[in-house]
Amino acid sequence: MTGVLSDASEVPPLHRSDVSEVPPLYRSLEDEWIDANGHLSEAYYVLVFGEATEHAMAHVGMAPDYRTETGCSLFTVEAHLRYLDQVLPGERLEVRTTVIGVDAKRLLLWHEMAAGGRLRATAEVLGVHVDIPGGTSCPFPDGVRAAAEARLRPVPQAAGRVWRR
Repeated sequence: MTGVLSDASEVPPLHRSDVSEVPPLYRSLEDEWIDANGHLSEAYYVLVFGEATEHAMAHVGMAPDYRTETGCSLFTVEAHLRYLDQVLPGERLEVRTTVIGVDAKRLLLWHEMAAGGRLRATAEVLGVHVDIPGGTSCPFPDGVRAAAEARLRPVPQAAGRVWRR
């Protein structure tokens, strides 16, 4: 992945008491991601959260070769994003991911994106484990489910929100 940082010291950590066991993802911005308003375009929040989902998948046993070896993958079927503050040119991102739900076929992730130690956006992502050739959902292998369950953390207060009139 272009722009992914390998040195955690480049981005200050968030101050949280429930830091996930999925290591943070560090990401630099690409110049073309900045929109006419002078901040990160909304599409690239989604891109970075997608990278964070893949990063979390690798840490529960679904590394990039998992798809080739098993014929299965995690498909995002629902996502809820909150844009809380601007991300400006030159800032470096830190995305922390928490597993907040898992069952036989589904994985629910909570991502928090920060820059400069300030929370900028969150994403709640629901993924379904899919047998790609068959085109249907299927149970996680025992090891993957156990790894996800070992990382389960309490659901953040901001998760599960919907907009109501």
